[in-house]
Amino acid sequence: MSDSEPARAAAGRTRSAILAALVVVSAALVGVLGHQSLAVPSSSATSLIDGVVPDGVTVFDDEYPAVANLDPALLGALRQAATDAAGDGVGFFVDSGWRSPQYQERLLREAVSRYGSEAEAARWVATADTSAHVSGDAVDIGHSDAAAWLSEHGAGYGLCQTYRNEPWHYELRPEAIGRGCPPMYADPTHDPRMQSSSMGGRPSQVGPRRTVPEVVRAG
Repeated sequence: MSDSEPARAAAGRTRSAILAALVVVSAALVGVLGHQSLAVPSSSATSLIDGVVPDGVTVFDDEYPAVANLDPALLGALRQAATDAAGDGVGFFVDSGWRSPQYQERLLREAVSRYGSEAEAARWVATADTSAHVSGDAVDIGHSDAAAWLSEHGAGYGLCQTYRNEPWHYELRPEAIGRGCPPMYADPTHDPRMQSSSMGGRPSQVGPRRTVPEVVRAG
């Protein structure tokens, strides 16, 4: 063996080690990039224009369709109540307001999956044909202190809790200002308005209905 052969062998081993290291680094980079691509959420079928509400939205945030597309009389009563509640240190946040039919249908599918049957889901989520959210006549108010404030003072603004199982769900009942809120339904399945979907129509409104211009309903 010549003196140069050990050197060539050592050089070959060095090159092999470098190539192996490059392969390991490349594999690691591919793994990291692949993990990052999986971590990026896919675009949802519904978005802000359908009434999806991010955290922290108040009844004064007109830039969100969930707020802007509410019935004007309902929204006015909410803002008056929110202004007065602020004096008591209570803020009104919108957990859900107006919803597009597509968003409502998605929520109903999710409820069926969660509760295991359409019958049980109906206690919590209405169809797109009957939902007062889709027509802009209902709002889910947060946080719990705001719902508690409305439970005590809401009738004075015509704002009434509709269902006993949903202390956050409020609708406008103008007659409540003088007479108090009507009795609550146990849940939406006891509400006769929820039965109108079989007739293909909108739910009848309890109390006077203020019409929102069609341009507001677009989407």
